[in-house]
Amino acid sequence: MEDSLDLLRLLLLRLEKISADSVWAHRASGVRGSLLRALEKIESGESASRLETARLMDMGFYILQKAAEEKIK
Repeated sequence: MEDSLDLLRLLLLRLEKISADSVWAHRASGVRGSLLRALEKIESGESASRLETARLMDMGFYILQKAAEEKIK
């Protein structure tokens, strides 16, 4: 479980670093906000949907991939 939280924190840091000039920045902001709320729930001991958190993380990694592809074009 701690490895998953570390991965979630790393993903949040990476999403934050997407350039504001990127077409993916707005989407990253929304996903990042949702992931932050999920992390806060987990850290406070509240129940957070594992399925929803995994879906958001997948979306975050997808956005990172697309932002990186955009940058190298």
